[in-house]
Amino acid sequence: MMAPHPTTSRTFEIVGAPYDGAATLGWPGSRYAPARIREALAWMTMRTEGGKVYSLDTGSLLDAGTDLIIDGGDAAIVPHDLTQTLDAVSSAVSDVVKRGRIPILLGGDDCFLFAGARGIHDAVDGTVGIVHFDAHLDLMDESERQGRFSHSSGMRRSLELERTSRDHTIQVGLRHFNYPSSLQFIEQDGPMQITALDFIENGWRSAVDRIIERISGVDHVFFSFDIDAIDPAYAPGAGAHEPGGITSRDAIEVVKALAPYCHGFAVTEVNPLKDHHDLTSNLAAYLCYYFAVFGSKPAVS
Repeated sequence: MMAPHPTTSRTFEIVGAPYDGAATLGWPGSRYAPARIREALAWMTMRTEGGKVYSLDTGSLLDAGTDLIIDGGDAAIVPHDLTQTLDAVSSAVSDVVKRGRIPILLGGDDCFLFAGARGIHDAVDGTVGIVHFDAHLDLMDESERQGRFSHSSGMRRSLELERTSRDHTIQVGLRHFNYPSSLQFIEQDGPMQITALDFIENGWRSAVDRIIERISGVDHVFFSFDIDAIDPAYAPGAGAHEPGGITSRDAIEVVKALAPYCHGFAVTEVNPLKDHHDLTSNLAAYLCYYFAVFGSKPAVS
């Protein structure tokens, strides 16, 4: 199996996007997530000694030098203007890629699925595949209530980018109910999907194998993780509560396994106003840290 184009840099850069103006459904509050995730991440990065961190999962020392994760600050969002904010976040992500680093985008609401995908797309040559973990499809085209760039449209807009490869794009963790128009789009043009029920019944290893097979042959991969892909029992601080999701352990294992294949990562929809003692912000920080530590070595073709 041919792996996607491997990561060439082991330096990761955080881009904050403290904005939730596109969260027209569910609860606002994810604008506070980047700060909380950074606070939680500091507890992990402080365990580095001599450029190494001890992984209890693997029983070994892993590379995690002081330059593994660089905090590039927040993008220049415009609180009253969604399109300017999307442009600013896309530009910030592109700038990270052009510096030879791998962006870690901290939302904010899930409109940043599109901003992150566009940021990578516009900074690279070749095709871009998307791995999208979410309870929801995000395939809304347009509505009077939500417009065209809400947190319900991120995947639809991302698939419209010139070099986004639908044949190398996959959605994971989907559950419950959605619009009939989304089914029509999926049947005509939509990406491959692994529902939450499928994921749970067959296990994370099966899901990883199917994801890697799906993204095989694409030049670049953007991995976007809406926190509501995880069951609210593990991640109560989300933009919406959808029972029946994957566990926090499974999420960690998937991120560990996929990180070497990916060229950008985003965590969205963490909502500190709905969280319980920062459980969800802490989990999001762990996903970011695992992505960096286990993604610091490229995948072997």
